[in-house]
Amino acid sequence: MAADLLVASNRGPVSFGYDGGGRLVSRRGGGGLVSGLAAATRGSQALWVCAALSDADREAAARAAASGGLIDGAFDAPLRMLDIPADTYDGAYNGIANSVLWFVNHMLYATPTAPVFDSAFRLQWDQYVDYNAAFAEALAADAAAGAAVLVQDYHLLLTPAMLRALRPDLRIGHFLHTPWAPPDYFGLLPDDVADALVAGLLGADHAGFLARRWADAFAACAVTREGIRLEPDGERPGRLERGDRSTGLGVHPLGVDAPELVARAQQDDVVERLVTLRDGVGDCQVVVRIDRTELSKNIVRGLLAFRAMLSDHPELHGRVVHLVFAYPSRGDLPEYRAYTDEVRATAQQINAEFGTAAWEPIRIYVSDDYPRSLAAMRLADVLVVNPIRDGMNLVAKEGPIVSDDGVALVLSREAGAYAELGSDALVVNPYDVQTTAAAMYAGLTMDPAKRRWRSDRLAHVAGSRPPQQWIADQLAALH
Repeated sequence: MAADLLVASNRGPVSFGYDGGGRLVSRRGGGGLVSGLAAATRGSQALWVCAALSDADREAAARAAASGGLIDGAFDAPLRMLDIPADTYDGAYNGIANSVLWFVNHMLYATPTAPVFDSAFRLQWDQYVDYNAAFAEALAADAAAGAAVLVQDYHLLLTPAMLRALRPDLRIGHFLHTPWAPPDYFGLLPDDVADALVAGLLGADHAGFLARRWADAFAACAVTREGIRLEPDGERPGRLERGDRSTGLGVHPLGVDAPELVARAQQDDVVERLVTLRDGVGDCQVVVRIDRTELSKNIVRGLLAFRAMLSDHPELHGRVVHLVFAYPSRGDLPEYRAYTDEVRATAQQINAEFGTAAWEPIRIYVSDDYPRSLAAMRLADVLVVNPIRDGMNLVAKEGPIVSDDGVALVLSREAGAYAELGSDALVVNPYDVQTTAAAMYAGLTMDPAKRRWRSDRLAHVAGSRPPQQWIADQLAALH
C-alpha cells in the first residue's frame, strides 16, 4: 500500500493479547499520544506505523507479514507493526528513550552521580540508531510520492533525517510530546549524540511542539551548531536555516474533543464508579490527582502539600479527602519502582498521622481504570496538576471539561498547559510544598460561583483545539 498520509509512533493505536482460549485479540492502545492521534486520524486512510511491543503484537505482525505486512480490521485505518529485535527495542526504548532522553528533556538527573555515558550507553545508542532506521525504512517503503509523514515523539528523533535521506520527495513533520531541554542541560549529552539528535529533527520540514518555550529551547540548542541560524517568522518560533534546507518550528497545543469526552463521562460505567466514589467520601470535599507514577509528575511533593494543608488547617480534618490515582509506570526501570514505593509509603504515613477510625484522609488507587478517573474528575472540588516539567498535561484540560460543579485547578507553572490555562488556574511552583498547600486550600474555600466561572473558562480553552484541529494545523504547516 502506497499511502499519502503516514503516522509513526513507538506505541500504536491498538495492542494485541490472548483471550482465554489462546486466540489473538486486539484492544485499544493507551496513553495521551495514542488517544490524540487516534481521534485525529479516525476515519481517514492514514497508514500508522508502530513497533510491536509484546509477544502477541509480534505474532500479529508476523501473521500480517505473510499477507503484505498490513494489519486491517483492528483499527479504523491500516496499521503496520514493526517486529524489531527484542534487544534492539529494549536498548532503544528503556536504555535511551526513557532513561536518557526523557531524563534530559524533563531535567530529572541528580547530576552529582548521573548521567554516566560509558560503553553500555554506547551500545544502547547504537540500538536507538537501529530502531530509528527501521522506522525510516518502513516509512520510505510505504509512502506514496510526495506523501506527508507525521513522526511522533522522543523515541523517533533520528527518523526525520534518516527518512529524508531515503525519500527526499516526502513532506516530513515531527511532533514532540515532551519538553525540550535548554542548551546548558541538553549539553549533558555527549557532543556527537546531541549533534545527531538536533540533526535528526532538522531532517523534518516542520517540527512541532506543545508550548512555545519548548520550541524556543530546541531552537536555542540548534543555533549553537555551526551553520544553523534562526530566521524570525512573525509571532511564530521561526525557521531554522542551514544551507539549502530549512525547518519550520510550530506550536500546536493539543486540546480535548469536549463533546466526545463529556458523552464518555456520562456512560454507565463512569456513573457506577461515581456513585461508589461519592459513597466513599460522604460529605467531604474532594481533592483529586490522576497521574502515572512518573518521576516528573511530582506526586510525592503533592502529597506533602496535602499534609501541610492538614497541618495548617485542622478545621479541615474529617472534611476533605484526597483521591490519588497513581498508576504504575515503567516498571522495568528501578527508579520508577522505587518512586512508586515512595508514593505509597508517603500516603500511608499521612494517613497514619491524621486519619481516624471514621476518616481516611488519602485514598490511593494504583490500578489503571479510565472510567474511575473520569468519575473522579466529575466529582473533584480541586484538581492537582503539579509536575516538575511536563510537555502539556491532558488531565489539566480534561478535568474542567467533565466537572459536574466546577473545579479549581492547581497547576504547576512548569506544565506546558500553563501557557494556555494559567490565567484561570491556581498557579504554583512545583517545588514549593507550602505554596501548593495554600493553593489547595484556596481551591477548597473558593466561592462556588467563582470556581464554576473559572472552571468554565478553563474548559472553553481546553476544548478549543481538539485533536482533529491539532493534526490539521500540522498538515497545513507541511503544505
